[in-house]
Amino acid sequence: MLYDLKGEANMSTIVGMLYSAVKENSQRLRLISDGMSQEEVDYKGPNNNFNSTAQLIKHIMYVDLNWVYRIKGQPIPESLKAEYGPMIDENYRLPMVKGMPLNTLMSKYESVIKMLKDSCEQLTDVDLDKVVTFGHENEKQATIRWGLWHMADHSRYHQAQINQLRRMYIDYFLSN
Repeated sequence: MLYDLKGEANMSTIVGMLYSAVKENSQRLRLISDGMSQEEVDYKGPNNNFNSTAQLIKHIMYVDLNWVYRIKGQPIPESLKAEYGPMIDENYRLPMVKGMPLNTLMSKYESVIKMLKDSCEQLTDVDLDKVVTFGHENEKQATIRWGLWHMADHSRYHQAQINQLRRMYIDYFLSN
């Protein structure tokens, strides 16, 4: 199998390559979480002190949704904030997610990736230079180009945590 970052048919070259990186990581997330039981999706480590796979997937999708709307230059509709959010809870932690089926989580995430694709199809490579603000407390600035790269990088970071949880889950239940 040949791996390459190629653009999408309906996107400009650089936009397509960056979108392709996000899309590939969304496909990788589906592969690494495939076959998880509900117990494993909700597993928070042997001492119950890690973020679960469900929390991490919901976090990835909400961060990506925020970037979709930054790219669009629009605020996130309240209905989507309620459905996908919040980013953090009152204790500045990822919100608790328990009992949400993996298929539901992944279906919702795929909807976000579809929104991203639709947005990227409207962008030109020149649009990637547009500066947007992001952040919770201290607003930062970044280009849309950086935002697309960040989406791919952020997803991979949390996928490593999901892989670690899978190893801990297997080790924990094999030893008990």
